[in-house]
Order: sequence, then C-alpha cells, then structure tokens
Amino acid sequence: MNRLIATLLLVSSIFTGATAQSYDFQNTKLKDEQRIDLLMRQLTLDEKIALLSTNLGVPRLGIPSLNCYEGLHGIALGGPASNNGKKEVNGQMVPDDLPTSIFPQAYGLGETWDREAVKRVGEQMAEEARYYIQQPQARRKGLVIYAPNADLARDPRWGRTEESYGEDAYLTGQLSVAMVKGLQGDHPRYWKTAALMKHFLANSNEDGRDSTSSNFDERLFREYYSYPFYKGITEGGSRAFMAAYNGWNGIPMCVHPVLDEVARKEWGNNGIICTDGGGLRLLVNAHKAYPGMAEGAAAVIKAKTGMFLDDYKAAVDEALQRGLITVSDIETAIRGNILVALKLGMLDGEQTANPYANIGKDSTATPPYLTATARKAVRDITNKSVVLLKNNGLLPFGKDIRKITVVGPYADKIIYDWYSGTPPYEVTILKALREMAAEQGIEINYIPDDRMGMAEDMARESDAVIICTGNHPYGVRPDWFFCPVPSDGREAVDRKSLQLPDEDMVRQLYRANPNTVLVLVSSFPYAINWSQQNLPAILHITHCSQEQGHAVADALFGIINPAGRTTQTWVKDILDLPHIMDYDIRNGRTYMYQQAEPLYPFGYGLSYTRFTYGQAKVVRQDKQQIEVSVPITNSGERDGDEVVQLYVSYPDVAAEHPAKQLKAFERIHIKKGETQQVTLRISRSDLTYWDAAAHAFVPEKGLIHFMIGASSADIRTEFDYDI
Repeated sequence: MNRLIATLLLVSSIFTGATAQSYDFQNTKLKDEQRIDLLMRQLTLDEKIALLSTNLGVPRLGIPSLNCYEGLHGIALGGPASNNGKKEVNGQMVPDDLPTSIFPQAYGLGETWDREAVKRVGEQMAEEARYYIQQPQARRKGLVIYAPNADLARDPRWGRTEESYGEDAYLTGQLSVAMVKGLQGDHPRYWKTAALMKHFLANSNEDGRDSTSSNFDERLFREYYSYPFYKGITEGGSRAFMAAYNGWNGIPMCVHPVLDEVARKEWGNNGIICTDGGGLRLLVNAHKAYPGMAEGAAAVIKAKTGMFLDDYKAAVDEALQRGLITVSDIETAIRGNILVALKLGMLDGEQTANPYANIGKDSTATPPYLTATARKAVRDITNKSVVLLKNNGLLPFGKDIRKITVVGPYADKIIYDWYSGTPPYEVTILKALREMAAEQGIEINYIPDDRMGMAEDMARESDAVIICTGNHPYGVRPDWFFCPVPSDGREAVDRKSLQLPDEDMVRQLYRANPNTVLVLVSSFPYAINWSQQNLPAILHITHCSQEQGHAVADALFGIINPAGRTTQTWVKDILDLPHIMDYDIRNGRTYMYQQAEPLYPFGYGLSYTRFTYGQAKVVRQDKQQIEVSVPITNSGERDGDEVVQLYVSYPDVAAEHPAKQLKAFERIHIKKGETQQVTLRISRSDLTYWDAAAHAFVPEKGLIHFMIGASSADIRTEFDYDI
C-alpha cells in the first residue's frame, strides 16, 4: 500500500511539475556567491551552454523556465510586434487576446518629467509580468524586462527616438533609475522583475547600425553616453543590460573591453550582459570582426557577455571543440545570469520567502491590468505626458465652442509600436471627445481626411477644428528596411525628413477656420514652422497609450492643465543638425551645444496658468549634495503643475563646458494663488568632470552659476556660488 501511494505521488509530481527534491543551492541563508557556486557544480555542460540563452531555467534542478519580455511602456508578452503570438480568427491571423496595461511610448513618459510616474509604470509592468507567469494560457513567460532604454536621443532623425527619454543625460539617468526601481521593487532580498537596460552604448542611428561605429572620446563616454547606464546600475540597482549592435571607436559593443573593465569592475554590474537580437550573426556578417561564428561566439563569451539573443549553440560547441574557449569561460560568462535568477527567487525551490511569488495564483482576483488602480495610473500618467506647445488663448475650449470638426488619421485609432502589447481597452481621441461632447451638449463631426475638400466644408460650419496627425510607428512591419513616408522612422530605419506630411492639410483647414488646433500625435519632433507661426494652439502626445483619447480631450477642455515638457531640442530646420554619424555632440547637438535658434527648446511646455519665480538661494550643503530653494507662486487662475529646472555653468572654465547643463528638476503641483518653496537637490558627484589624465571624475573648482527656470531657454532666477 505504501509503495502504491509512493508511486501515485511520483506520478502526480511528474504531471504537476512539482519536485520534492531539495538542493544545497536553495539554502537562502548562504551568500549569493556561495549559492551560485553550489549550483554551478551541479550543472551539466549542456545546461551551462543552455544558460547562455534568454531562458534562465534549469528544469532538472527545479529552476523554472522563464524568459524575457519587452517592456518600454507596458509588457509586450510575445516580443516585438507579436503580442504573445498570433491565432487565426475568421481566416486572419490576429494577436492573442492576452492584454497588459499600455502606457505612452517611452518618449512620452520622458515628457512627464516625473520620476514617480515612470516608477509607477515599472511597478505595473512588474505586477503584470508576475501575474502572467502563473497563467497557463500565456505562451511566453518572463521576469527579465527589456527596459528602460537608457540610450540618448542626440538626433531627432534617429528611428528609435520613440524608445528614449530624450537627449539629456541627467534627465534620462533620473528616469532610468525610476523605471529600474519600479520594475525591481524595494524588497531587500528579492526582485519583482529584473530591469535589463538597453542598448549599451551610443546606439542612435538605425541605418547601418549593424556595422557602424559611434566615435567619440572618453570624456563624452563618461559624462554623456554612458551616464544613464551608470546611474541605472549604481543608483537604480539594475544588474543587466544589452550591448548595442554598433561599435564604439571601431570595436563592436558586444565584445568591447569596456563591458568588463568599466560596467562590471567599476560600476558593479555582476548580472546579465546580453547581445542584441542576432548580435552574434551580425558580429561576423556585418561588422566582419571575425572569420566565423565559432570565433565570434568565443569572443562574446570571453568578453563576459553571457547571454545570446541569437542561435548560438552550434557556434559555442565548435568553439569548445577547437579550444577557442573553455568550460571555465562559459561558467564565468553565465554567473551573472544565475545571479539574476537568484534575485528573482528562481533558485529557492517551492519553499520560498519571495513575497512576489504568489502574485497571480488567486484565480478569483481581478487581473492586474483590469483593476481600477491600473486604469487610473494609465490615465494619470498619460495626462502628465501632454505637452502644450502653443496657445494664444483658444484653449481650453470655452462655452462658445459648440460645434467641432475632428479630422486626421489618428483621431479614431490608437497606433501601437513595435514594442507594444495588447491593451485591455482603448479610448481614442474621437471617442473621448464624443464622451465630453455628450456631457456638455456639443456637436462633434468627424472625417479622416480632406477628401474632395469635405473637411474644409465642415470646418467652415464649425466653431473649432481639431486635427490629429503625426507619424506612423509601424507596429506591424511591412518591410524591415523601408518606411514609405520620409519623415517616419522606426527600428532599422532612420528618418530622412523632419517635415509634417499633413501640414498642407493643416494650412487648408486653418484657412477655412482660424480656430484650428493641431494635436500632434508623434514619436519624435517635427519642424512645424508654419503651424507654430500661424495656428492658435498645438498639443503634443505620443502614440500607444490606451488612455490617449482621455488625455487629449481633458487637455482641450481644461479638465487637466497640461504640464508635459519637451525632452529634445525641436529644431526649425534639418540643416540645423550636424551629420547624422557625428557622435561628438559638441559639434552642435542638444540644447547644450545647439547653435541655431530652436523651434521649441529642451524642457519647454506651456500651461493654462502662470508661475512666478522668486529669488533662488543655497539653503544647505554637505559632502554629498547642495540644496537650492526657490519660491514659486501660481499667479494665474487655474491650479497646475510646474516643472522647475535647474541648470549650471562654470564661469571660470566656461570654454571647457557647455553653456548650461541640467542638474536637478522637480515637477510640483501648486494651487492658484499659492506659493511653494521648492527644494532642488544637486548631487556633488554631478558637479564634476572627467579628467582623462587622472582617469577619474574630478570636482569642479571656482564659481558655479545656478540657473533656475521653466525651460532651458526660460531662466527665471540665477546666481553665482563658490563651490
């Protein structure tokens, strides 16, 4: 009888995937490195080679098979553009209906200038990733999230501008830290998910990205291009990033010595470093860096890049057989992957103290993407991303606006990009406007374009016109290396123009009705010079958010007071930009070195109220930071947010630095008529420069000039201070 019970229990464990076996590496009282050593001794060679992939599991040893998710602005369950795979419905292949909360594109998250908002996005993604690993219908399950993108958008022609937080190293660093903390959680031992930053380093041209080199000196490496990654590791706690396709100064990034010498040994990234998708193949076939795949795989492993996003096994087997690498080299490379698995609780076995392990197990609970809390978070954060670029008083719409014509390709659809998941619901601009109109007794008429001049005819009969247009982010790829519209761009394709294709339609509708508002729904800046000169009002919002419509309608009607800010310099002319392959930003890139007057400066955005700045002053300092305080009064007629920005320059060594650099910011809410004392904290480590001779960051000496204002070009109060 006992033998029968034992047999039944064994069969049960096989079918349920349960394991009664315990292993010494599951002892959570041991140090992390000890546990990794113990696991390493039990791995077979095949298992060690398997751990060079994105799958961190070892099923034989009770370590679950878990993969990775894209997560720039919401979990994409199946990777780029596949939304957890496709299924056939009525003869057509459509995405599986496994939804996740979809926020604005990363570019829009950057425009919030709000650390807590970005952190909240990370928290929601982590909750949903944990939920889906418990759901049998999810074909792909993962706890490593490819986010944030810590690349810097030094040029608006970059096809992946939509994935970035902007052009500034400090802002991108702060928001990257916030995203990492949101994804990983605040538990002292366990991570909710693992934040894998991308793409290290200086990956901001798409055309030729698989073979080109981004060339610049070590000072720009330290102070600009690597800074957000450095902060994500040392301050955020990320222990994972992806090496870029391109090279730096002639050496492909996935084998670059800087990965080990700086990222691992100096910064402490003892976790994952992975190639980008297909990186091994491109190392051989595009960069022509090695004669064959075995040599390429050996170089990747010896660089301590321990995860391939590629078909690598045959190449690694050959490299072992030929003596190009040893088993010890593989063990060194995969230690970081195992560490990440350990931090996620994957090495604990069934008896784990991981507080995140039970998320999603309660089948009666509301899925995390359907909770009222999640819906509110998406709506609030999308609201915060809206940028008011121009307003002559037309907005917010008043009681005299009773009939509105809505025009444009993005009025009644939300376009999802290459890294979007499937939202549980969506509210288009037109849908939200109709909701608002029904409440207020306003007539809304819609037409997608100006065919046969019909939109112009409708505009003449209306009190206002709303035009919703911009770029198409190509969420479903028609041709990998082609965008039919020159000003469009996406992964693998850079933009060839900054002109808004529909600006002629905008001009015609404006002629028909001067009360025309442009709602620019776009992943990047445009040179909309005519619109800026002539239209009474312009809003900017990025693609993808399931609450896009509510954010726009709320801003147009004054339910919210927009306070988003630009995160790039919007140039007036493409000729204001240097050569796209010039990575030395000192030659005229970003607000720090831009020579021509911009259309919209970095940090710019308007409000429906006014903010008055008092005199700023240093109120406290110690060895770690300097605190600057400034009184700010909402002197207008509406409550609103202000994004207070602090820039610095160094009068004594002005020739060696840009004219100004962002070093602190705070987004604050001030009620009308009230004054707040705003404190801006500047880390002393950010008041340093890279000394190539000393090979170290060295504190600045002499005077520091503090500039506080509403944008990089709108300084309201400034003073000198001897540091």
